[in-house]
Amino acid sequence: MTDNIIWGQYINSGSIVHRLDPRTKLLSVLAFTLCCLILKTFGGYVAATVLVGGQLLLSRVPVRKFFRGIKPILLILTFTFVYHLLVTQEGIESGVFVVWRILLLVSLASVLTLTTKPLDLAKGLEQLFKPLSNWGVPVEALALMLMIAIRFIPTITQELDRIILAQKARGYDIKSAKGHRQVFAYLLLVVPLLITTIQRAEQLAMTIDARAYGNGKGRTSYRVLRFSRIDYVAGGLILAFILLILYL
Repeated sequence: MTDNIIWGQYINSGSIVHRLDPRTKLLSVLAFTLCCLILKTFGGYVAATVLVGGQLLLSRVPVRKFFRGIKPILLILTFTFVYHLLVTQEGIESGVFVVWRILLLVSLASVLTLTTKPLDLAKGLEQLFKPLSNWGVPVEALALMLMIAIRFIPTITQELDRIILAQKARGYDIKSAKGHRQVFAYLLLVVPLLITTIQRAEQLAMTIDARAYGNGKGRTSYRVLRFSRIDYVAGGLILAFILLILYL
């Protein structure tokens, strides 16, 4: 199950996308998200798909692993399509475009987490939201919380795998159950999974306190983020492509 979860994992392939500043990637994802929210034409969706596909190819992330990571949201996509098919007036057209939009956003967000270390991602968010600290917003603490939340996704799936293996060793295989029984069996795993997750969170909080991290305000960083020429070129190309998408 862990192989089917790509959010929170980092795969270092040494690509050009990996070398970009995390702030460049975060701003690009934000701009693309706003672009997707106002897409209305088929040509715009095709151009957006080309942009996301190009980012995936440049990242050198194994395509097979990427598509395996899309499987967990297939149920949500199916429900969304059926809902628009039955409720909205546009029917199939509306459902296809909404599902297409979700896939584009999830795919680009996956490329972001696969090509950026959680610590770099938190540092980039902290630098982007730095002006908000003048109004009393705890930017450093929020960035740390987001980084930990992203990093906890594969950790939770590993804990779930351990619980399933423990039950299988006792003679009960959840995957052998069919239909609603399998759904009910997975629901029974919520309590032990929640307990182990809370225990890990408490251990992490104690570790942070033991290192006197505090709220992170005023702490220096070993690695200083700086925009390079490749960031300006990549940002300009992505902005131009987004404008092309909006034009189409």
